[in-house]
Amino acid sequence: MADDDLRPDIAAARQQMKATVGSGKEVKRLASHLWEGEQVARMAQGQRPDDATAGLLVLTDKRLLYVKEGMFGHKTEDFPLDKISSVDWKSGMATGTLTVSAMGNEKKIKNLNKEDGKEMTDLLRNRTFGAQQVAPVADSAQAGQPAPDIPDQIRKLGELRDAGVLTEEEFEAKKNELLSRM
Repeated sequence: MADDDLRPDIAAARQQMKATVGSGKEVKRLASHLWEGEQVARMAQGQRPDDATAGLLVLTDKRLLYVKEGMFGHKTEDFPLDKISSVDWKSGMATGTLTVSAMGNEKKIKNLNKEDGKEMTDLLRNRTFGAQQVAPVADSAQAGQPAPDIPDQIRKLGELRDAGVLTEEEFEAKKNELLSRM
């Protein structure tokens, strides 16, 4: 399928993918799985442990979506971004596994291209956790209320870093941002 036949956001995400062999059906039918107004940010080919072949992992502005098109139907599973409680990335030589937890439910997507998986994980963490850590400070300051305790927020960021939710770079960036507000 030519990228010209795809929605612009899907075509752009497909062009970013390093591994695309075997995900053609999922990419072609992706628009039918999306909510109205939902925009695709990143895609990666991956495989759930119970699937024999790869499907498509899609990060949108609203959720993380796994789509697997089969001969006799399809599977979809999604995690709304505001419900995700943890994101874990483990990589090997060429591929890795993304583990996402939300509302007590944990799912693994394996055999992700190492570069695609790392980029997706970083973007997912940023969209899921990045804004949540800074927004309370900005919102309360604008409302004229006292800002939350910045050292306490830095401690919480450290806990997220130690749990593997934030990278060291993300932690340092958020910490420096909070310290600049003191």
